[in-house]
Amino acid sequence: MKKPAQDKILILIPVFNESRSIRSLILEIRGLYPDMDILVVDDGSSDNSSDEARAGGAIVISHCFNLGDGAARQTGFLYAIRRGYDYIIHLDGDRQHTPREIPLFLQALRTGEADLVVGSRFLGEHEYDLPLSKKIGMKLFSTICSLVLRQKITDPTSGFRGINRRAMEVYTGGYYPQHFPDADVIISSHFRGLRIREIPITVRATQSTSLHRGWTILYYIYKMLLSTFVSSLSFSRKKSKNNL
Repeated sequence: MKKPAQDKILILIPVFNESRSIRSLILEIRGLYPDMDILVVDDGSSDNSSDEARAGGAIVISHCFNLGDGAARQTGFLYAIRRGYDYIIHLDGDRQHTPREIPLFLQALRTGEADLVVGSRFLGEHEYDLPLSKKIGMKLFSTICSLVLRQKITDPTSGFRGINRRAMEVYTGGYYPQHFPDADVIISSHFRGLRIREIPITVRATQSTSLHRGWTILYYIYKMLLSTFVSSLSFSRKKSKNNL
């Protein structure tokens, strides 16, 4: 009897100057899931992140210069589509995310509950602490997403996510932000008909420097608000045309 075809799963890790952590992360993932492919997209690192990733056993694609986390993810999405992957799980390269939780994302995707699964640090029991400025920003982002989607979104900036083939095609066939692909991706995904679900995750301490600090928080708020407005306007226009 012919065995049923197994799902093709790609673990996608965008990196920028993560040479201290990327090899150990890849080895951890390979030890847990030897049948899953790992793709590292090096977004123009100035250190030896690419070499460390290859030494760990990952497939590596390198950008010639830094394009942004969103561009690195989109490179991974295109790679997955062209090679017939069914699901992508993408996580950060600084080891803050726990690879043992990858099956939780796959379960939600395989059952058809969602096209985009977002790992939330704030669901269930957690001890994740944030400075006051980040708490305020996170509250604003989650409130906007929750209002637009009409469902509770607790962690719109999480980089630990899973997507299916449908979401890959949506993200490579239209808008996907180059920088800070977080809350606005969730919002635009909603307007483009993707089903979204959050699941609880845990995080580990990391030495990486957060992007969401200082003036970047103000830029992030501005960009997300603008993206929300543009996405809402575009959706309203399409809806009006369909009703004509």
